[in-house]
Amino acid sequence: MQTKDFILASGSPQRRALLESIGMFPKDIRPAGIDETPFSGEEPLPYIRRMALSKAQAAAAANPGENVLSADTVIVVGSKIIQKSPDDAAQTAVMRLLSGRTHRVITSVCLIDRSGHISQKTVTTKIVMKHLTDAEIAEYVASGEWHGVAGYKIEGLLAGFVKKIIGSHSGVIGLPLYETRNLLNGAGIRRKQAAGKSKLKQGA
Repeated sequence: MQTKDFILASGSPQRRALLESIGMFPKDIRPAGIDETPFSGEEPLPYIRRMALSKAQAAAAANPGENVLSADTVIVVGSKIIQKSPDDAAQTAVMRLLSGRTHRVITSVCLIDRSGHISQKTVTTKIVMKHLTDAEIAEYVASGEWHGVAGYKIEGLLAGFVKKIIGSHSGVIGLPLYETRNLLNGAGIRRKQAAGKSKLKQGA
């Protein structure tokens, strides 16, 4: 059975699909629009934690009395946060930067429950990318899979360029399910079992 006891403050179809895969169905999708510009000198980890928290706080303020779940994800090479590419040339530069290197994908998940209590988990996953040829870079850029996202989508053509994922695969997609489930369960939000499934047989 489904549970519908929370609002998802993200318009990402990938995050919604991940939640639904573990039986957690948000009652509504209400993305929070905030300024996502990093502060001057802000490091990736505090930045992504601030983004997830700010989105949850904005959605909670707009929806008082509701459980609100938010998340944000960033790709990091060294200490450089990868931003959305405005055109093919910029995305080509991103792919050259990622080629043959290990980079990090950091996802932060934040839950504000009905009482205003804040819970947050942040997960870092390492991605080992193969050395990309010029032809492979051109193929990926031409695919357009990167449009609307920062860096790439792991589910698609790029998956064939990844040698190893060390950490949470679902976190790379946009929502680390183990940590997210624990946050929801901690707030009393659980996947509802079918009636009678947990009942023991009576008598003999």
